[in-house]
Amino acid sequence: MEELFELRTHIEKGRYADALVLLGEMEEMSREDKINKIESFLDVLLIHLIKQQAEKRTTRSWNASVHNASRQIEKTNKRRKAGGYYLSENELKASIEESYQASLKYASVEAFGGAFDEAELARMVDESQIKAQAWEMILKNQN
Repeated sequence: MEELFELRTHIEKGRYADALVLLGEMEEMSREDKINKIESFLDVLLIHLIKQQAEKRTTRSWNASVHNASRQIEKTNKRRKAGGYYLSENELKASIEESYQASLKYASVEAFGGAFDEAELARMVDESQIKAQAWEMILKNQN
């Protein structure tokens, strides 16, 4: 809200260059917020896919979380008024790569009641298959 007050002040005082700089900063903050939300949902998606593969089972709750996370990634990524997406396909793929290790660490706490550390859990799953599955689920929601 402070930024909006500052923006109003710049406009009222005719300081349009300062207002435009502030608008650029606000746009970047908004974009970063969207990206953070996308990456949070991506973590949830990967955690559940890792647990499903490692434990060779699923639950209705895990399925609901996987479905919701993939749907929310698409919903959050889509630029409604401007059209397009906040993250391109290549950026989304890079986010999957970047998020995997952290998701594996969190999954190790949950899978098998936390009996295995992340290195042990990593040996139980096929990383490339999980990443591909996550990507497919995200793409499915885009179409």
